[in-house]
Amino acid sequence: MVLHNLNYPLDLKFVLTTLSSDFNVTDSQGRPVAYARQKLFKLKEDVTIYTDSTRTTEAYRIRADRWLDFNVTFDITDAQGQRLGSLGRKGMKSILKRTYEVFGAGQEPLFHIKERNAWTKFIDNMVGEIPIIGMFSGYFLNPTYDVTGQNGELLFELKKMPSLVGRRFQLNKLIDIDDEKESLVVLSLMMVVLMERATG
Repeated sequence: MVLHNLNYPLDLKFVLTTLSSDFNVTDSQGRPVAYARQKLFKLKEDVTIYTDSTRTTEAYRIRADRWLDFNVTFDITDAQGQRLGSLGRKGMKSILKRTYEVFGAGQEPLFHIKERNAWTKFIDNMVGEIPIIGMFSGYFLNPTYDVTGQNGELLFELKKMPSLVGRRFQLNKLIDIDDEKESLVVLSLMMVVLMERATG
């Protein structure tokens, strides 16, 4: 399974009927692209990416190298265990804006993922604590994440879409890049979506 030559935008929508943080990825035509399942009761994050919601064919794994902390790294492998790259959360930088780095198989830095507006996170955290009003924060407080190359060029854009109950994200590709790198970016953003859901 490869995650390139996709019809963007991609829709990432959480499944509300499961205990785990599962979500479907579909393309602009509504066709399945992938299905992500986060394993429950794991001390370290462990996510399996399947080809579709039947969960019969495993395509990728994303595993944390430690308990979640400020500087956790997620290793990304294919179904055969071959390392494709990693996603690293930049702890101190993420206090103001959620910030991640994407590395290649040889640990070379490739991309930056950064929350566009720090105020969105701050206001969301504040409003989320207000009774009743906090229930509706997911409808009007929606962060956007920018994926840039090492030269600062904007390549992808991940937006949290307005939603009262479920969580839905939309991923747009702005510039064509190498197929393997595109797959790595899409997988990294799947993990970012799970982190976003976990932290609110």
